[in-house]
Amino acid sequence: MKRTPLYQAHIDAEGKMVDFGGWEMPLNYGSQIEEHHQVRTDAGMFDVSHMTVVDIKGADAKVFLQTLIANDVDKLKTKGRALYSCMLNETGGVVDDLIVYYLDDKDYRMVINAGTTEKDIAWINEQAAVFSVSVKPQFDLAMIAVQGPNAREKVFAAMPGVEEVAGELNPFNAVGLGGLFIARTGYTGEDGFEIMLPEKSAEFTWKMLLEADVKPCGLGARDTLRLEAGMSLYGSEMNDEVSPLEAALTWTVDLTNEERRFVGRDALEALKAEGTEKTIVGLVLEGKGVIRDHQKVVTSLGEGEVTSGTFSPSMGKAIALASVPKDAEGLCEIEMRNKLVSAKIVKPPFVRNGKVLV
Repeated sequence: MKRTPLYQAHIDAEGKMVDFGGWEMPLNYGSQIEEHHQVRTDAGMFDVSHMTVVDIKGADAKVFLQTLIANDVDKLKTKGRALYSCMLNETGGVVDDLIVYYLDDKDYRMVINAGTTEKDIAWINEQAAVFSVSVKPQFDLAMIAVQGPNAREKVFAAMPGVEEVAGELNPFNAVGLGGLFIARTGYTGEDGFEIMLPEKSAEFTWKMLLEADVKPCGLGARDTLRLEAGMSLYGSEMNDEVSPLEAALTWTVDLTNEERRFVGRDALEALKAEGTEKTIVGLVLEGKGVIRDHQKVVTSLGEGEVTSGTFSPSMGKAIALASVPKDAEGLCEIEMRNKLVSAKIVKPPFVRNGKVLV
């Protein structure tokens, strides 16, 4: 299995290591619940170095990305501004979801998912063949996500010089500082930074954050946090056969410029015209139990399936994201251990910035 530059730091902290898509990663450091609450109430940090940074540069960088992804990078006008989007295949399915950062019209940075890296890079290179661009995966970078209401304050305490350049940074923007690339983004529903840095600097930076009382958190807490925040996970809420229109990601698609013929646009327009049958909703279990992935959901309009289910530490209830017939609402039932259990259909997010919203 592959290891990140922070592998030894996880071992030193007694992290419970598991196989995560071919990477040896920490599931938790003792208590997943405590790590979850740490992020919601204070500050925690995650090793996300398994994700891949890809730099897109060249004369055609902008027009290439306008073809590659469903959202329009023409919206990005200021240096460091970020955009969330999906790469689509010709049938409108999601190749991957990603974030693109604008540096200038000839220079963009993209962060793609770990489990899809090989497929993504092959796809990007295939699409790039007719453009004057270079596609450079930065495999020598590490990434640390520091998240929580006190995350920024503790990053500033741990990393001298960061406050001067990132103190006024708005959400979904990034700034460079020497070899650092600091983005005010995350995957938890809390404020904080995702810090990209040379792998040789990762362990020292991790230790500095530890000294500033930022607690390490594992994949388990990362998943419950993102699910509470109503954030989709590739391979669960979306995949190569599910379009953004069926995954409640219509907001990541920009059809405004009719001349922008991005990959998958024709399929999306056809699907939009005929109407989608499914969408992603939130579920909250009415009674006791834990909702699990792939459990059947029965609504008044037909059946669906749980795409991501867990127990919400912030709410003290079982929650889920589920693919169900479009326009389904009110109460539904989830098949659990051969019994139908009542749940309420809600609009995500469930929790954001420490507040329960449903």
